[in-house]
Amino acid sequence: MSSYEGVLVSDQWLQSQFTQVELRGLKSNFLSVRGETGHVRVGNLPPIMAKLKALRGKFTEEEIRQILGVSYPNMDQEIDFEAFLRAYLNLQTHATDKSGDSKHSSSFLKSSTTTLLHTISESEKSSYVAHINSYLRDDPFLKKYLPLDPEKNDLFELAKDGVLLCKLINVAVPGTIDERAINTKRVLNPWERNENHTLCLNSAKAIGCTVVNIGTQDLIEGRPHLLLGLISQIIKIQLLADLNLKKTPQLVELVDDSKDVEELMGLAPEKILLKWMNFHLQKTGYKKQVTNFSSDLKDGEAYAHLLNALAPEFGRAATLETKDPTQRANLILEHVERMECKSYISPNDIVEGSQNLNLAFVAHIFQHRNGLSMDSTKVSLADLLPEDIEVSRQEKAFRFWINSLGIVTYVNNVFEDVRDGWVLLEVLDKVSPGSVNWKQATKPPIKMPFRKVENCNQIIAIGKQLKFSLVNVAGNDIVQGNKKLILAYLWQLMRFNMLKLLKNLRSYSHGKEITDSDILNWANTKVKSSGRTSKMESFKDKNLASGIFFLELLTAVEPRVVNWKLVTSADTDEDKKLNATYLISVARKLGCSIFLLPEDIIEVNQKMILTLTASIMYWSLQQPEEQTGQSAETDTPQNETSTLQEPSVDGEDGSITGS
Repeated sequence: MSSYEGVLVSDQWLQSQFTQVELRGLKSNFLSVRGETGHVRVGNLPPIMAKLKALRGKFTEEEIRQILGVSYPNMDQEIDFEAFLRAYLNLQTHATDKSGDSKHSSSFLKSSTTTLLHTISESEKSSYVAHINSYLRDDPFLKKYLPLDPEKNDLFELAKDGVLLCKLINVAVPGTIDERAINTKRVLNPWERNENHTLCLNSAKAIGCTVVNIGTQDLIEGRPHLLLGLISQIIKIQLLADLNLKKTPQLVELVDDSKDVEELMGLAPEKILLKWMNFHLQKTGYKKQVTNFSSDLKDGEAYAHLLNALAPEFGRAATLETKDPTQRANLILEHVERMECKSYISPNDIVEGSQNLNLAFVAHIFQHRNGLSMDSTKVSLADLLPEDIEVSRQEKAFRFWINSLGIVTYVNNVFEDVRDGWVLLEVLDKVSPGSVNWKQATKPPIKMPFRKVENCNQIIAIGKQLKFSLVNVAGNDIVQGNKKLILAYLWQLMRFNMLKLLKNLRSYSHGKEITDSDILNWANTKVKSSGRTSKMESFKDKNLASGIFFLELLTAVEPRVVNWKLVTSADTDEDKKLNATYLISVARKLGCSIFLLPEDIIEVNQKMILTLTASIMYWSLQQPEEQTGQSAETDTPQNETSTLQEPSVDGEDGSITGS
């Protein structure tokens, strides 16, 4: 394993935006303008930014100064390297907007899934506006601003304060955001607006959105291509939410036996939607196979057959008889209207093969009438695969964490997608740059099984070098899809990443290893220093179920962030859930990237409690007051001699033991 570390950035998303060559060059330029104090001021940046290759000739120094001034009114403000990188990305976006034709511009949020490719068009914007008008029209806060006019820029203006996006996330996955944490004053100050967008982005990651190349400033400025890209993902998650066996057990009708059920569970929702569509098309005698939501649907024939299979009573013979695709598309939409099914798509969108809008259209049809039976002999197949709620929750948390890292491959199902080893190698390369020997790795699709084993053997070897607990475990255990071992490995990988981020954040002072004990002691010291008496005995302390300790910790790191009038005494399970939901939203609003659920707090899930505490610690240690004004007792690890594995309790540290 190579020991090369490269230029490391504490923010994972920011790290993912640059190659090591770019980071080294930018770091060199940044350090070149340090003043006598050793610090860099915002006012030092325009001359150096104007000379950078990506910006050369795009802006004058004065134009750069004006753009920077939006985020940094005080040119004498000191700026660190990460803020410099963000400013550079912001200028790049301005350069793109300046040189491109916004009417026909396109962007995509980095992911391997082609459904994230966004061609910005008035039709797509109109569809999203119609969706928002329909689903949020009765919202107590937003109803005074709705309906939005699709012909104007109402959507981009309303999105600037962050409330709309937070509400839309809750439509997609109800309960994700505790709306008590959203700042909903009529006029928000810059701090409150930024809090809303921080809450939005962290919550979007927590429901499975891939949020790269986008930050709070982009949302505050209402950048159309980035906003539509994010909105598209949120709406997609909402529309595909029922495409799983838990929500729609009738989907087992699409397969013949329990083995096929397992394969079905591993499919991405959009692939299940295609499978469902082809299932009905085959019954109608339609000979073609629909493989995408674009070119295969342009002529409208597949739609006509699908609707005749689902709702023949509303069909018209003319739909299939006509040779004109546009006329057929009109008849298809009339058919759907008679079914009283929502459709935010135009005939032109069908004929042109708009992928996003066709996907949404098919999903609406599925939600309204899926045409599947409740045949007990079929549905009983699902019983052969009982769902472990705890395992399911962990899988979801790790899946969203992996996707938030900005790796090339998008993960739809952890247990299926890691079996060839490639995804885990990508994750390892992110959290431990240089650790993967790519010359010995095989990229999917992998036809020869032993290549998968080779990939997974390298994963185990790297884990051992990172001091993971891997007893009698081989790469073949991952290839075979052993859920227990996969979850345990991923937990150790996530934990390693957290501890490394904390260490890197303070490596300029001492670079000591940070352990679980240090995180525990830091949290207790922080709460005590704020004058409160709560204490966490361990990460499985049952008293944590009330949520009070973490609300006090959040108050200790940022006094204004918790509204204590909203906090309950946690005497009942319902009150505990209210506190847990609120504190998760407050933590995300503050800037913590976390993937746990309220149930993880109420049940005191030791691993998830550790991730929550570490995330709050990570945020706190980045703040200026932590770097300059706190005592050594608060700002340094309490136990510098403890080992990486401490404190493990009853084997719950995620150690892996193979049989």
